[in-house]
Amino acid sequence: MVIDALRAAGFDVLTRNHAEAILAVDFPDETAELVRALEGFRIPADEIIGSGGGEARSTQRLRRGLADAGWRKHRFEMALTVDGRVKEAQTHEIDHVRWGKKGTLALEIEWNNKDPFFDRDLENFQRLHAQSVISLGIIVTRGAALNAGMAGLVAAFLRERGAADAEGLQEFGMKRRTDRQVQAVERLVAGGTEFAEAFARTFIADKFGQATTHWKKLEDRIRRGVGNPCPLLLLGLPASVVGDVPVAAPEPDLLDPPV
Repeated sequence: MVIDALRAAGFDVLTRNHAEAILAVDFPDETAELVRALEGFRIPADEIIGSGGGEARSTQRLRRGLADAGWRKHRFEMALTVDGRVKEAQTHEIDHVRWGKKGTLALEIEWNNKDPFFDRDLENFQRLHAQSVISLGIIVTRGAALNAGMAGLVAAFLRERGAADAEGLQEFGMKRRTDRQVQAVERLVAGGTEFAEAFARTFIADKFGQATTHWKKLEDRIRRGVGNPCPLLLLGLPASVVGDVPVAAPEPDLLDPPV
């Protein structure tokens, strides 16, 4: 199956409730679109530093690539009506929705949110699937190896660029750090830690900590059954996505109705 290409590329891949069979039979073209977008995805290390830990420009590029392939943001509105009167209404906004001939796929990208966003995403998928609005839910997040190796990747990048002190960070668009963050790096350096390693360790711990969205936190939810019985495809980005790519234009508005 085409999903195997992501496994071969080092992605973490987890499926639930016959998701892989559903994608293979009912959504082969749409799945191929997703795989192509992910195979070409790269995050330059300087964007990780310059983003301050939020959504990098490269993540926005992934969104644009998906949107161009028809995976567009959509807001589902559901209401319970009794005798013509709305008794209860809910709105579910999804990052990327793909309408296919045999159903609908919903996808969320969780690069660096607080980890309860996984609960929101999975519960939204569950509700929408229960009403036959979507056929399957997909989440893309930081994979296990990428999450564990981010400090090392940032440190290696700083060494390569010769950033030996705080002033060397400015060329990468580093936002102003707090006194606490500055002092934490200074303490490590004073204790004999190389600047690149000291900065990388404190920066990653602050901005990509254990309470953010990454593979282990997603696995924890799946083990507890969050999102069941909605079919799910869960994808963890590998460490190999960190690499140089051209910088693109700002992200457009991706909110469109179905066609």
